[in-house]
Amino acid sequence: MKSTIPTNQPSRPAKFAKNISLALMMAGTLSLTGCGYNALQAQDEQVNASWSEVVNQYQRRADLVPNLVAVVQRYTEHEQAVFTDVAKARAAAGSIQLTPETLNNPQAMEQYQAAQAQMTSALSRLMAVSERYPELKADTLFQDLQAQLEGTENRITVARQRYIQDVQGYNTTVRQFPTNLTAMVFGMEKKANFTVENEREISTAPSVNFGNGASGAAQAPATGEATAQ
Repeated sequence: MKSTIPTNQPSRPAKFAKNISLALMMAGTLSLTGCGYNALQAQDEQVNASWSEVVNQYQRRADLVPNLVAVVQRYTEHEQAVFTDVAKARAAAGSIQLTPETLNNPQAMEQYQAAQAQMTSALSRLMAVSERYPELKADTLFQDLQAQLEGTENRITVARQRYIQDVQGYNTTVRQFPTNLTAMVFGMEKKANFTVENEREISTAPSVNFGNGASGAAQAPATGEATAQ
C-alpha cells in the first residue's frame, strides 16, 4: 500500500491568488506615491514639528514671566495695574492649547494668536516700567532676564516664520491636482496659519532692549503680534 505524504505546498489557485494580491498591493503603493500621498505625509509631519517649536518658544516666554515680575516688584511701588495685566495675559495664553490635531481650526488659531498678542503687549508695558526705576535697570538679575526674553522673542519669530512657510507648502499641496484627491480620500485638510498683518514685522523680532531709553520700548501691534497674534 502506498503511503501518502502530506505536503505544505500551496495549490496553484492559492499561488495565483497570492500573486494577484501582491501585485495589487504594489500597484496601490505606486498609485499612492504618484498621487502625492508620501509628499503629503512628509509635509504634514513637518508642519507638526514646526508647530511644536512655536509652542515651545511661547512656553519658554511664559516661564520667564514670574521671575520678571518678581524682580520688577522689588523696585516698584505703584505698578500694580501692570502686574495684574501681565498675570491675566499669562493665564489667558496658558488656557489655550492648540495641538497638531486641531491645526485645521481657524477659529482656534485666531484665539491663540489673540492670547499671545495680549501677552506681548503686557510684557512690553512691564519692561517699559524699568525706564522709571534706574536701580531696577541696573539690577543684574533683571538684565539677565531681559536678555533671556530678548533671545526668546527672536526664537519665537524664527519659529513662526518656519511654521508659516511649512503650512503654505502643505496647503498648496492639499489644493493642487492630483494631490487634492489624495488629501480628500485620507481626510487631510488645510492647516490654519498665522495671519500676516505686516510683512516687515514678520522678519523683525519685537525689541525688548530698553537700555537706550523709553523710545526703544517694544510696541505690540494693535491687532496682533507680528505673525502670531
